Amino acid sequence: MTVELLILLVVIVTALAFDFTNGFHDTANAMATSIATGALRPKIAVALSACLNLVGAFLSVAVAATVAEGIVRLDEVSGHELLIIVYAGLVGGILWNLLTWLFGLPSSSSHALFGGLIGATLASLGWSGVVWAGDDGGVLYKIVLPAILAPIVAGFVSAVGTWSVYRITRSSEHGKVTTGFRWGQIGSASLVSLAHGTNDAQKTMGVIFLALVAHGTLTADSTMPIWVMAACAVAIAAGTYLGGWRIIRTLGKGLVEIESPQGLAAESSAAAIILTSANFGLPLSTTQTATGAILGTGIGKGAEVRWGVMGRMAVAWLLTLPAAGIVGAVCWLLAHYIGGLPGVLVVFALLVGLAGWMYRRSLRDKVSSENVNEPTTPSGSLPPSTPPSSTPQSPPPSGTRDRRRSPARSAAEEEA
Repeated sequence: MTVELLILLVVIVTALAFDFTNGFHDTANAMATSIATGALRPKIAVALSACLNLVGAFLSVAVAATVAEGIVRLDEVSGHELLIIVYAGLVGGILWNLLTWLFGLPSSSSHALFGGLIGATLASLGWSGVVWAGDDGGVLYKIVLPAILAPIVAGFVSAVGTWSVYRITRSSEHGKVTTGFRWGQIGSASLVSLAHGTNDAQKTMGVIFLALVAHGTLTADSTMPIWVMAACAVAIAAGTYLGGWRIIRTLGKGLVEIESPQGLAAESSAAAIILTSANFGLPLSTTQTATGAILGTGIGKGAEVRWGVMGRMAVAWLLTLPAAGIVGAVCWLLAHYIGGLPGVLVVFALLVGLAGWMYRRSLRDKVSSENVNEPTTPSGSLPPSTPPSSTPQSPPPSGTRDRRRSPARSAAEEEA
């Protein structure tokens, strides 16, 4: 087995690892509102989402064909150098996904991937290696403008939908409205999951396809291999089933207190926008779209919006591209200057070490299907979860009597 083939295998494994983190990082986009309103039980919700992500990955390859096209000029390099750029970009995306998951922030996995690729390209090819704006789109038109417009459009559509729903059902019995919309949420959440598989799984397909072309296994005109589609579909579905509970809690309970009519409006508007972008081959951020839709439901209902939480999300969105880009650039420098397979393995060891540290850190405040719907504090922060078994029982106040009575004493008191 040649060194080039070993590097290709490491790149493919790393790409599937990114796809896995994309799955559990973005589960909240589809299922946070359904879990928060009680339309679906947490474990059933993530299982349903995983199945539909799996199906959605096979529906189209339009997004896969546009990954990195018109953003970075990777056609100026080939072979080993291209593999290293793609590899470093993937590591940058994975580490940013894990860091934002640790803090429960729903940042964009798509922007993390693109940021990593841009950073690695800048380190390798310089400023001219990135298409900042041009006829092919560029960073401005393919990343920055959609990042600004997607949550605004989704929020507006969701706000109008929420306002309309409450106007239409204002004279109906509240219990029946809640039950009916919970059933509707199952359908709308399923549609978001299907759209997520159609959009996000294909980004990893495009990266693996790019690596195979760089290695010489495929040509640019080749069709997408079925094993690539299947591997990416399984990876994102597995990550989705794991459940990104920390982010689910932020979107479901941290931003707006959601009722089932709001959940249906948010999921429907997000699904419509994501599927439309997938149809045109646009690698849209499903996270920002879903977050904007949830925010819109609060505005449409006139409910309290926790702007402090929204501010934290916005900061994470702003930092995603540059932060993932810095990590991608550092990883490229390490792999390039150490050289060959040793350089790739050093970066891989760095990835495993940092991922392990963040996982261990997350266990200090573990969020699972059992406590994902814990209420937030008034400021919007998420309180640490405490297992019920470890909660100390407070003794009764001094000077009070135990009100529990034996049967004999009860009978005596009744006779008296």
